[in-house]
Amino acid sequence: MVDHSIEPPRPTLGEIEGIARKAGKILVEGFTRKYFIDLKGEIDLVTEVDREAEKFIVGEIKTKFPGQQIIAEESGEHSLGGEASWYIDPIDGTTNFAHGLPIFAVSIGYAWDGEVQLGVVYNPAQDELFSAEKGKGAWLNGRPIKTAESKELSRSLLVTGFPYDRFTNPDNNLDYFNKFALSVRGIRRLGSAALDLCSVACGRVDGYWEIRLEPWDIAAGVLIAREAGARVSKLFGEEERLLSAPCSVAAANPALHTKMIEVIQVVRQEKQV
Repeated sequence: MVDHSIEPPRPTLGEIEGIARKAGKILVEGFTRKYFIDLKGEIDLVTEVDREAEKFIVGEIKTKFPGQQIIAEESGEHSLGGEASWYIDPIDGTTNFAHGLPIFAVSIGYAWDGEVQLGVVYNPAQDELFSAEKGKGAWLNGRPIKTAESKELSRSLLVTGFPYDRFTNPDNNLDYFNKFALSVRGIRRLGSAALDLCSVACGRVDGYWEIRLEPWDIAAGVLIAREAGARVSKLFGEEERLLSAPCSVAAANPALHTKMIEVIQVVRQEKQV
């Protein structure tokens, strides 16, 4: 039972970075060996490496920060109660991982009273560690990062993803994709929402949108993007915390974000006709 009169210990950004790096070693070791792959849905994969990495991360949190809520992709919720919450995706980009494509990441977000305060996204294949602390900035391997300054859609490179139920759910992002494809320089589909947000944060891409994500997919990445200067909202521009499922998001520098939302709203209106 949690004693709410005693404030629970809060992690430092360095402590979360250390956990992410150690979990990343589990991913790298698993990446080069044969492992069991299971299906959570028709195309939604989970590997034994996902479970190994998540078990490690959850164990570290329970040992160092006992009694705090943990929301993890593979094992659900743990230790309910208190103001502190952890959002964990042990491998964001499992399909890439399972196919031998080195675009995947450990994602860990720490929230206090419903606001993400610390976020770490680590791609061990590239040894790139993105991190942020609320109100203090965002970094890539310790160096400050910021969003690109593109203000025109026609000169922009966007990134997106598609939901796992796209074969059966008509709200599958293809209409937004088609509209943007006629408006921008290019669109990429890289397979990791966490890394997509980090790509916005460091200026590799100009903007990002995606529908029906889970909080653990984006909790850390949203903070990193915001601290790097991006505006991150729900899909139609609403300003919310983005910690409840399903999460549909849009992210870019403020000027480009406005233009992306205009395109998204046009599609929304066309769908309602």
